[in-house]
Amino acid sequence: MRKIFAAAAAGLLLAGLAAATPAGAAPTPGPNPQSDHSIQVCATPRAGDAACHARQAADATGKPITNASAPPSTGLRPSDIRDAYKLTGATGAGKTVAIVDAYGYPNLERDLGVYRSSFGLSKCTTANGCLKVLNQNGGTSLPRFNTGWAQEQALDVDAVSAACPDCNIVVVQANSASFVDLGTAVQTAAGLPGVVAISNSYGGSDVADSTYGKYYNFPGIAVTASTGDNGYQGASYPASSSYVTAVGGTSLARAINPRGWSESAWSGSGSGCSTYNAALPAAAPFNTGCAMRAMADVAAASDPNNGGLAVYYPTSSRASTWGQFGGTSEASPIIASVYAQSGNTGSNSALANSIPYTNNRAGLFDVIDGSNGTCSPAQWCTAGSGWDGPTGLGTPNGTGSF
Repeated sequence: MRKIFAAAAAGLLLAGLAAATPAGAAPTPGPNPQSDHSIQVCATPRAGDAACHARQAADATGKPITNASAPPSTGLRPSDIRDAYKLTGATGAGKTVAIVDAYGYPNLERDLGVYRSSFGLSKCTTANGCLKVLNQNGGTSLPRFNTGWAQEQALDVDAVSAACPDCNIVVVQANSASFVDLGTAVQTAAGLPGVVAISNSYGGSDVADSTYGKYYNFPGIAVTASTGDNGYQGASYPASSSYVTAVGGTSLARAINPRGWSESAWSGSGSGCSTYNAALPAAAPFNTGCAMRAMADVAAASDPNNGGLAVYYPTSSRASTWGQFGGTSEASPIIASVYAQSGNTGSNSALANSIPYTNNRAGLFDVIDGSNGTCSPAQWCTAGSGWDGPTGLGTPNGTGSF
């Protein structure tokens, strides 16, 4: 039975890969190489598996930007994230953001402690109840270490800490990067007390909710998923699921303007139309141009070089250092944290992905510049007023639209 399922899953995902690249799309292998020098930290997935969407910022020669003694000067700090998205004063006290990733990370608690103490954030430990690390079934026997996925986890927990310093954090580690194991971890996270948001910073080709949707269908909990780092290539699952909030990416920089920041679509931000899953009813008035589910819904900082987060991350199972990370993996936990602080999840039976489309639009910064490829109609890959593929409806301006 295991062999039969694996073969069926492989066939389905290969078919999804064929459907995932839209007709006329530019064959973009990743972010624009002219402006982006980042490194993909997770290996290309096998059929039936997902890849994490974290990318490490590098210099023009391809050398990772690291600093053994202090956060890189170019990396965003917690104060930057909270200022850029107007989260100062928002609170997630008593709320829990769950992070789902694959494989183990033995020094997660230690490294998170270094990150939080470096920026003056309160302790988040297993002893004080702020942090839990579980396996995909909710136990404490954790999976084996994987460097790329551990770096993804470091980015995720640091991003939640930056966006919501008083949120509790649960990390649920899947046994492998298969959609079945990752999905099982999401189900476990959804059943934990206090969880109001679940971040998924990974993806594969577009597949049907009829196959994997049961793993992401949790009304009342904000389930977020990264749209990917390959630009306009078509839909990516689970961001293409009708049950999740699909999170695209932006470039973010300080600016002399009333907001204090400028923001544009990141060239790597994934976008496209699902060939399998139903359009969101709440998105109907927004001219997505997609007959079915459109990506993205909202966005946040993702450009590793211009908007990457300073992260304390593992280089091996024992050693860690400072670096700068982005990818839409950065955006998903930020948006999950904004949902957690909004007070709109955990207490109703609606899918959280409808909220940005129906709540006060003043709670979003409309991103109108930048693109992630070549397409027709233009809104699938070019930022503009209203909804667009790379950034959806925009980025958080406080918590009011979440």
